[in-house]
Amino acid sequence: MSGTTSGRPQFNGSMRLLHWLMAAMVLTMLAIGVAMVSSLGDYHRLVSIHRPLGISILILAIIRLVNRIRSALPAFPASMSPRERRAAHASEVFLYVLLFAQPLVGWGMLSAAGYPIVLFGPVHLFPILPHSVMLYAALRKTHTVIAYLFILAFLAHFGAVLFHTLIVRDGLLGRMLPWRARA
Repeated sequence: MSGTTSGRPQFNGSMRLLHWLMAAMVLTMLAIGVAMVSSLGDYHRLVSIHRPLGISILILAIIRLVNRIRSALPAFPASMSPRERRAAHASEVFLYVLLFAQPLVGWGMLSAAGYPIVLFGPVHLFPILPHSVMLYAALRKTHTVIAYLFILAFLAHFGAVLFHTLIVRDGLLGRMLPWRARA
């Protein structure tokens, strides 16, 4: 991912807004996914939220990636070693891959199952894959694996932020706070 480094202490406002909006959406989506597989009584209501929310995440991921590439980024705290910076960059790339892969796999899974992909009311998505029970089964398993990877990636991200905020105290969280942080 490109993007130059700026002398600003924070990511720009649109990057912070997209970060927190998408974090809320992804956590909501993961909770809905867990509820869908554990409660058949609410399945249809939950799936009617799950599908459009997944496509919304995909659309916002595209916007977020374009914004990320075009924006100057705040520098990492001086306390971060080159190895930690590479790990942070790799985890960012991994999260972007998940943000794109999960909704696309879900869309492909529904396409392969031959299900209509209803966003809301009469608005449907076109199928992106041919009808195939075998493909559907493989994509369903993949969708589940990616969900678990999302949970692990979130926990690692959250853990790293907590470590830098509570232990190292280097101001890392201030780079992404929704309000203006002091330099």
